Amino acid sequence: MRKHGTSRTTTSRTHHTWAALAVAGALALSACGGDGKEPAKGPDGPDASGGPSVALPRLDGEKLEVAAVWTGAEQANFVKVLEEFERRTGATVTFVPAQDPIVTFLGSKIAGGAPPDVALLPQVGALVSAVKNKWAQPVGADAQAQLDKNYSNGWKTLGAVDGTQYGVYYKAANKSLIWYNAKAFEAAGVRPPATWKELLTAADTLSASGTPAVSVAGADGWTLTDWFENVYLSQAGPEKYDQLAKHEIKWTDDSVKQALTSLAELFGRKDFLAGGQSGALATEFPKSVTQTFTGGDRPAAAMVFEGDFVAVNIAQTQAKVGTDALVFPFPAVGAKAPVVSGGDVAVALKASKGAQALLTFLASPDSARIQAREGGFLSPNKSLEPAAYPNDIQRGIAEALIAAGDNFRFDMSDQAPAAFGGTPGAGEWKALQDFLANPADVAGTQARLEADAAKAYGN
Repeated sequence: MRKHGTSRTTTSRTHHTWAALAVAGALALSACGGDGKEPAKGPDGPDASGGPSVALPRLDGEKLEVAAVWTGAEQANFVKVLEEFERRTGATVTFVPAQDPIVTFLGSKIAGGAPPDVALLPQVGALVSAVKNKWAQPVGADAQAQLDKNYSNGWKTLGAVDGTQYGVYYKAANKSLIWYNAKAFEAAGVRPPATWKELLTAADTLSASGTPAVSVAGADGWTLTDWFENVYLSQAGPEKYDQLAKHEIKWTDDSVKQALTSLAELFGRKDFLAGGQSGALATEFPKSVTQTFTGGDRPAAAMVFEGDFVAVNIAQTQAKVGTDALVFPFPAVGAKAPVVSGGDVAVALKASKGAQALLTFLASPDSARIQAREGGFLSPNKSLEPAAYPNDIQRGIAEALIAAGDNFRFDMSDQAPAAFGGTPGAGEWKALQDFLANPADVAGTQARLEADAAKAYGN
């Protein structure tokens, strides 16, 4: 059976951290030396405490390409990281926008003889595919040293295939958050719910007040997989989650039926969704966020579910995180609230000094600090100081991730073969979009999911 990464159970320490975060969310509402290394701090260097933490080689005249699926503000913020790398090394770096599935995109680039030097892969399955296809280069000694210094074993394991380290998890995500419009909640007299039952009650109250409860980004199938995974992890538990992630149990299992039935309690109420089911299916992720935080106390919806990166899109509105835009952990559907993580892993596709230097930089707190201060970014780098984050809410989310150590569950669809868990209009993405259109068809959804999973996993 094909393995796509290591997932781990959330411990009581993580739950205590998230309980604290819930309370916080509710209340807050260039010159180089002669040795070829660049130790000096520039006027806008990343480390305000006294200089860079990692030395990088001079790469004057070298040109690098970096591919990722990021767009908009997320892309713009990452480009600032690449610009700092350019300043410190003398290299020229070009960002190459990639399309999903990124394995297909990279395959076409490699077949054409023009692979990027480094790619940031949003799925564990994509990393496994890159190694299997002999595209990926193992990390060098300098990058490995940064990983050993700055990362927990869990994140290092996720970047390894068959015991060899290939990737650096530059960006993480906590995908167990629900962001809400403080004015809409206040107008309806609603408090952040702690359980699924309370969430449904709050949704009923909000809808009755004239504001649909939830903005669902149904046009982007990946958001629907995240909805399912949070419900499933909380309700079925971590052991079943791991089994389903590896396709050791079928999608026709009764645990999947229970999770879809619970999700249908929300998705099946047209008045709960901004624009109803048809509106949700036409809503892409950025709009799902921005329409929740515009319109004063009468936005298109009162809540939007997704990870810490939602803050990037909130920043495109007039709403302020911590006052207008608040957050609470995904409610407990079963005995415990879920904690699902995701992430983007940087992999060298060329055996070059520049590619390895960039991996080294991305594994250091120097790079993470630049993007953290822009907001909407979460780093698994435990050496990044919490003060780098721009507000208390994001600081709390980051501290919770680091406190979890090795104890988390990684996004299930990102562990799957890309054909099932990471392809627009196919596999799990399409099956859950069809489910959103017709939430009553639980059995049919299970059958489609199982047929697609069996084909993709080969079992």
